[in-house]
Amino acid sequence: MIPNILSIAGSDPSGGAGIQADIKAISACGGYAMAAITALTVQNTCGVRDVQMMAPDFVSAQIRALRDDIRIDAVKIGMLGTAAIIESVAQALDGLAVPIVLDPVMVAKGGDRLLQADAVAALRALLPRASVITPNLPEAADLLGETEATTPKAMEAQARALQASGVEAVMLKGGHLGGAESPDLLASDQSLIWLPGPRHVTDKTHGTGCTLSSALATCLGHGLPMAQAVARAKAYIAAAIAGADALNVGRGHGPTHHFHKLKGQP
Repeated sequence: MIPNILSIAGSDPSGGAGIQADIKAISACGGYAMAAITALTVQNTCGVRDVQMMAPDFVSAQIRALRDDIRIDAVKIGMLGTAAIIESVAQALDGLAVPIVLDPVMVAKGGDRLLQADAVAALRALLPRASVITPNLPEAADLLGETEATTPKAMEAQARALQASGVEAVMLKGGHLGGAESPDLLASDQSLIWLPGPRHVTDKTHGTGCTLSSALATCLGHGLPMAQAVARAKAYIAAAIAGADALNVGRGHGPTHHFHKLKGQP
């Protein structure tokens, strides 16, 4: 059975991140993609120029319309933007017993803030609703109100601290550590599982967080256990980054190659 995966996120007209990246990743991983849009952005690979947030009631109406008609097997939550939208999404998902992947989108690759500062507390309150969250190191530090982790030991401590907030599992992305490796960490139940991987030296990393979380939601929608789903999603994003040189998109941070398994010919 092909799982139906709902992405709740903002739109990126350049196609590399947000809803557009989510739809590509979900499709590439064997799911049927649906979308509830939280924000329209004016951006390209060089940066974000403007953001227009959707009305909270409009966001929740999109979700309710889908729930009224279509079986939802997993949810990915990305850019939410404001406390009001966070609260509307939480209410619209109430009672939906499926895996929920929360990617705490807070700052864009170019440094533009995508979550209002006064909405961080509301996002923290949403964490217990998630099956797994996928923060990078700056996002984890922001959620905890701590300094950014710079060592594997500090990553373990912050993953455990995030898990203590009520979320079932934490996939803490270690790409900001630097070095030849790009290690991620899964904190789930009582276990800490390191997922090592080589770092691909490239500037084509636009939308990596969106892509990874969407792939993870799709793997969970297929019924895979958490550890297996995380490993498969990490392998997918690594291959998408490695294959990104086949694309020629923009002058800034280019996108990953979501359909890297295709040969580029019809």
